[in-house]
Amino acid sequence: MGWKNSHFYGLRKNMTDEQIAYVDSIFKNRLTITDSKAGTGKTTLAVAAAHFMQRPALYLFNPVEEGKLGFRPGTQQEKENDYLQPLRDALIAINENPMRAIGNNLIAMKNGAWVEAKSHIFARGTNIIDKTVIIDEAQNFTVPDLKKVLTRIHDNCKVIVIGHTGQIDLEKPETSGFSHLINHFKDKDYASFHVLTKNFRGQLAQDADEM
Repeated sequence: MGWKNSHFYGLRKNMTDEQIAYVDSIFKNRLTITDSKAGTGKTTLAVAAAHFMQRPALYLFNPVEEGKLGFRPGTQQEKENDYLQPLRDALIAINENPMRAIGNNLIAMKNGAWVEAKSHIFARGTNIIDKTVIIDEAQNFTVPDLKKVLTRIHDNCKVIVIGHTGQIDLEKPETSGFSHLINHFKDKDYASFHVLTKNFRGQLAQDADEM
């Protein structure tokens, strides 16, 4: 059964045409990019699609608040936990328990975890094979950050790059590589670019995003 013929975790009935095209692209294309405002469902729909495909997922983020996670005490997992709230919210929205779904070691994956979540800082030297890769808040990645991650990815992966050019948190916004990535990949035959416009959080959030 295709995703359009399912209830898609209860999301399908309220999806806009833009969201349907976005999710459709995730299933059909090797690379899907969205430049969309907050509250448009971009992360939730990406996580839902990843779960529907029943393959391991890799969720990548950039710890912009401190540059390098090494400055913080604790293990890698403890350092990264603060950055995973968007992923946790998306998992809850599709009735997945984040405590069970997210795992960063082989034991956790064998026990039912299906999402590995980590900072791009730890991606160098790795091979990313046969996974659904979600790069979230991509506007906070520089060109070298994005290049480092994307050159690790094999062609049997699905890649979803999520960002919003209007919410760059980098100390120097001009160093964001997200617009460069969009322009570089949007015309590739294996890629598709999407903009979601409806804010499902409500009018206040919509108006705030337009300040």
